[in-house]
Amino acid sequence: MSIFSPKPQDRHSHNSENLSKKLAKKSDLNQSVESNDGKHPSPKPRRRKRPRVVAQTLNGIKRVSSTVIKPLIGPKAIYRRSWFWLGLGVGGSAIALGWGWQKLESSLPDSTKDVLTYVRDGTITIKAADSTIIQQIGPASHETLKIWEIPETLMEAFIAIEDQRFKEHKGVDSQGILRATVANLKAGGVVEGGSTITQQLARIVFFDHERSIVRKLKEMRMAQKIEQDLSKDQILERYLNLVYLGSGAYGVADAAWVYFSKPVKDLTLGEMATLAGLPPAPSVYSPLFEGKIDSSRQKAAKERRDVVLQRMLENGYISQAEANKAMAEPLTIKASQPKRLERKAFYFTEYIQQELPKYVSKEVLAKKGLTIETTINLEWQDAAEIAVQKTMKTYGRYQRFGQAALVAVDPRNGQIKAMVGGKDFNDLDSNNYLNRVTQAQRQPGSTFKTFVYAAAVATGMSPYKGYMDAGYIVDGYEPKNYSERFRGSISVRDALISSINVVAVKTLVDVGWDPIIKLAQKMGIKSKLHSTYSLALGASEVNLLELTNSYGTLAAQGIHHDAHGIRRIIDQHGKVIYDHKVEGERAIDAETAAIVTWMLRGVVTGGTGTAAQIGRPAVGKTGTTDDARDLWFVGYIPQLVAGVWLGNDDNKPTKGSSATAAATWRRFMLEVIEDLDRESFTERPRKLSGREATIEAQPIKPKRVVYKKFVPTTVTASTTRSRRRTSSRRGSSTRRASSTRRRSSRVRVSRKSSQPKRYYRRKATTTKRSYPRKSTTRRYTPRNTAPKRRSAPARRRPAPAPARARRAPAPRVAPKPAARPKPQRRPAGGPLAPPAARK
Repeated sequence: MSIFSPKPQDRHSHNSENLSKKLAKKSDLNQSVESNDGKHPSPKPRRRKRPRVVAQTLNGIKRVSSTVIKPLIGPKAIYRRSWFWLGLGVGGSAIALGWGWQKLESSLPDSTKDVLTYVRDGTITIKAADSTIIQQIGPASHETLKIWEIPETLMEAFIAIEDQRFKEHKGVDSQGILRATVANLKAGGVVEGGSTITQQLARIVFFDHERSIVRKLKEMRMAQKIEQDLSKDQILERYLNLVYLGSGAYGVADAAWVYFSKPVKDLTLGEMATLAGLPPAPSVYSPLFEGKIDSSRQKAAKERRDVVLQRMLENGYISQAEANKAMAEPLTIKASQPKRLERKAFYFTEYIQQELPKYVSKEVLAKKGLTIETTINLEWQDAAEIAVQKTMKTYGRYQRFGQAALVAVDPRNGQIKAMVGGKDFNDLDSNNYLNRVTQAQRQPGSTFKTFVYAAAVATGMSPYKGYMDAGYIVDGYEPKNYSERFRGSISVRDALISSINVVAVKTLVDVGWDPIIKLAQKMGIKSKLHSTYSLALGASEVNLLELTNSYGTLAAQGIHHDAHGIRRIIDQHGKVIYDHKVEGERAIDAETAAIVTWMLRGVVTGGTGTAAQIGRPAVGKTGTTDDARDLWFVGYIPQLVAGVWLGNDDNKPTKGSSATAAATWRRFMLEVIEDLDRESFTERPRKLSGREATIEAQPIKPKRVVYKKFVPTTVTASTTRSRRRTSSRRGSSTRRASSTRRRSSRVRVSRKSSQPKRYYRRKATTTKRSYPRKSTTRRYTPRNTAPKRRSAPARRRPAPAPARARRAPAPRVAPKPAARPKPQRRPAGGPLAPPAARK
């Protein structure tokens, strides 16, 4: 205690002295006023006049305050009275309850619509064009059922064990809570829950599994809202499709497959009861552990099944006989992998996941819960995979290519309908994750000539314009034809049909680099194109998807659509966050597209792409790079464009040709056209010469050009040797047969001459003859212009046998030489299959 503070015993005296001093001063002031004789009166302080209303208000406040204060300072204070604390408690509770209710309501979702569209966080579901699920990532329900597809007995089993008064309550069952409390107290632990099916659905959709009073209150209130907005059937349907039943199964349909390998409609009563007993503790009651049957878990699952059957009996859902029969049955488990782990169209689904960041934000992608509706046609996808597999099996080994890729696009909207990025996605020995449709950049070869001639036609050039196919060197670059021979004067159309390289380069020089590059980019080529003379022959690298889609621009009469595989993206709440809009862009005029299509039809009907004929109008172009490193074919019908690539990832040469790629395209398209109507291409315009140009040519001005003299290929040595090889192959089979017959006849004559001369009666096959049958085989007589030798002995016919000769056994005949294998015919629409003896 401070030394300057008054002592405790002097405080009261000190206060009284101060009070007496104040009263003395007041009395002195009054006496001074009364003693004044009035000559100099003291001035009175001025008082402001208060308004009447204000004065009355102040007086009322004084009276109220005195009324309130008086009981507090009276003989018994108000805070010592019981009714004060009772009122304070009730009022405070009401205020707190109101505030808490307001906070609770504000923390709940505004709508219950999410119940019908909910998808769990961390999931991605990819669907085909027909809504078939082709891949799922995360804890998603693979198969959802409508209420009428779920057996009634299965629904009754879940109601009996999870919510007996499901049809009576309004979201929260007070009787169920009381019953569960009593049961848990008797058992000394948690043996029964008080949550209704509606509460469980609210917890699945809106809340987590946190154990707290606040979460329980939110769950109960949300259950009441759900009951107000949805019917009982809707609630039960969503619950049975979302409830987790252990072993990676979400929903009753997935659980029926995981535990019993059958659909829900084929489940027995005991199997239904087994599934109904799983929700409270799937890790305890599931008979499977890591996909395998566990004996201890199987025993617990059987006991839980019997509890469910007993509840169904008590609620009148089954009879005593049915319950006894089901309980007596052993619990037979036939495990299968969850369907959500199955996957189709591997390369396509990988492509979709790589495309997602282009359409959704990072935050949404991190949370996931997305459903992606794609453009893939599963039937066409299967046909594409089979076509690639057959090509690899039949031609891959002996033509020495190790990979194949195929993609199909609808040219009218750019939708990707099929995609195969390699021979086998699951082949770990190869670079299986590399999608050769979208990620492999390869030289397109002669398939790029289509853009060169399309640009030429767009500048007004006639398809019948002639060029000289002969030796040609421009600025040191010398193109060579694949056949290593020249044809002389040839039209642009025939040069495209026969894939003449020299004419393609000359056309590029007349049109210019820039017009060709800009047109190719407008048609769909996104890779960088280099301004070189070899551009006309496909020296700049592209991928299969952009090359195929650019051909689709011609099929769509000059309108380009970006190739895409995603139609819509839906978030976990059912909201569409991306919807692709079909917007085409004019890349080339319709007349030019029709003329180029007409030119390309000749490639299939009588050019390098005859192996792609499918029995209806089709268009396409082959392509082969140096040393046959890349084998291409891109073709289309009015409704679909498809491209095929064959080659090696390490860019090694092959022994194949583009005809193999065309045969692969044909095999795929024959399956596809069964689903498409027969349509014809747009007729080309009658006027081909003197057309108005739609793009301006920018001819190249080379520094040096060398034109070599055309030498007819008929007199060249290489052509002569080629023709000799061809003629020898044609007549080889005839000559082999003739020489074989001559050798066999000589063998027979020599063996007869070594034996005693006897005459035998020859057995006739059709009619009886008394003389030997004359051979009907025409002997091959080589041409000989030398004069005949006169000293040569005259050839005599053998003397005829006597008419009545003694019957004797048939003479010994030398065995026929082994017949040479017939040359295999080229299969319809495809290259020759490898003979067994060919190296």
